[in-house]
Amino acid sequence: MLRPVINWIFVISLTMGLLMIAIMAADTVPNSGGLAHPEHAGMQVGDDGAERLDSIGVFAFLFQSLLLSLVVCLSILGVSERRRSPQLLALMGASLIFMLFVWWQMYSGHQAYLATGETGYFMGFPTATAWQVYGTWLGAIPLILIYSIGFRKYIYTKEDEAAFNKLLMETRAKNAAAKESR
Repeated sequence: MLRPVINWIFVISLTMGLLMIAIMAADTVPNSGGLAHPEHAGMQVGDDGAERLDSIGVFAFLFQSLLLSLVVCLSILGVSERRRSPQLLALMGASLIFMLFVWWQMYSGHQAYLATGETGYFMGFPTATAWQVYGTWLGAIPLILIYSIGFRKYIYTKEDEAAFNKLLMETRAKNAAAKESR
């Protein structure tokens, strides 16, 4: 089972690298770094956001989606192979789906704003920004819960603890015997 996780990590990383190359090779947009603010010296204002995302928007969306997938794969890799149950994989898959939903809300909310020039507000922020501010940490909560609640089941079981304590006792006994023989 370890091999497929490593293979997925490799494929995701390779695809992310290719997307970065595609983003770097995309047509540059004039004033993509912003323009001087007309009233406040030293401040920048954004130029046309739709034009900036026109050539790289899909690549950026896919890159972030792959990054979230990579986080989940690396989390799975951190679990002992013998503990990667179908239940764990289902929980990790559900976590990924939730994180992708939050990312979709951020991206599509921004795209809707660029298309219409109008946005709703949620807790003091434009909708897409609210998804960024509140949703980013919200999307990580399922992984935190899986780790916290499933710690004794997936990460460090009672059997692991007993084996570790046995190893400690054996090491201490060997060290004590080595000291006595000196």
